[in-house]
Amino acid sequence: MASARCLGVDLAWRESRPGLPANETGVAVIDSGGQVLDAGWVRGVEDAVAWAGPAAGAGDAVMFVDAPLVVRNEAGQRPCETQAGQRYGRWKVSARPTSLASPRLAGVRFLMLAESHGWRYSDGSDGPPVRGRVLSESFPHATLVGAPELGYDTERPRYKRQPPRVPMAQWRYERAANCDTLIGRLSRLDAADPPLLLRSHPVTRQLAEEPSPLADAAYKHREDLIDALLCAWTAALWARHGLDRCQVLGLPAEPASAPAATIIVPARPEQRRLAGGRRPRARWRWPLPGAPGRTVPGSVRLRHGRNAAPGHRPGRAPRLPPTWRARGLASRGGR
Repeated sequence: MASARCLGVDLAWRESRPGLPANETGVAVIDSGGQVLDAGWVRGVEDAVAWAGPAAGAGDAVMFVDAPLVVRNEAGQRPCETQAGQRYGRWKVSARPTSLASPRLAGVRFLMLAESHGWRYSDGSDGPPVRGRVLSESFPHATLVGAPELGYDTERPRYKRQPPRVPMAQWRYERAANCDTLIGRLSRLDAADPPLLLRSHPVTRQLAEEPSPLADAAYKHREDLIDALLCAWTAALWARHGLDRCQVLGLPAEPASAPAATIIVPARPEQRRLAGGRRPRARWRWPLPGAPGRTVPGSVRLRHGRNAAPGHRPGRAPRLPPTWRARGLASRGGR
């Protein structure tokens, strides 16, 4: 699908109800050359699906959606969400648990409505689609750390949730600065493969030309559009390079009768799993006290002494702080 349009939808998970409309959904579409053809915001599942039809044009299209599209588990976490934490947790990225008991499942209805309008869901098991209108689930936080072009080599940028113990007044300035840095890195994707030409549309050009606002509502407005652009660019990366640059989280070991609940995201070699559950050997960075940024081979265990991580026993690999593990990660780096 070399000439396909690529759509990104940062879907609001909560649907409208009487007296309380749904939050804004960011939307964006780019062509094969990275030109932004349309970008903006809609409200509600119906309006999001209605936008996608004309945005896809008359030819092939790939749409990546930041929301759980396929949910079959009664409780707990979907396998794709578990794998997101396992493979991207070192970069402080994980996904919120989603089940049929979750109160916000707008993505499930989005998929049903999109399919009734001619879209086809792909779990990625057959690689990038070759024709038609196809949609899949994605996760912008994983794109940020999985695509080396964006430069987040050690952890995700903090542009969303307020960290613990940081006063809100201080956090508004910090997140705006972090967001501006992120937008600057998105601007440099004009030379990437595939490209993203941020200044090619008046709405997205504003991202690059205006500083991020401090006010909460205006900031969320901007954040939703950024995530939609990340979804659209990830769709283009998948369509262009497939499994060479991306991985599919949540695929079962054996083929199933129905498409699986999966998340398709960019991946560095050290973020992938090989057969048997092994990771490729790679060099990684651990923030050693007194030696920030020192590169340590992944197979080496830290020993006691001045470079030991606080609280670990000599001869053992350091354990992640409890708040970084499993569910704790979801509250720090999830969607």
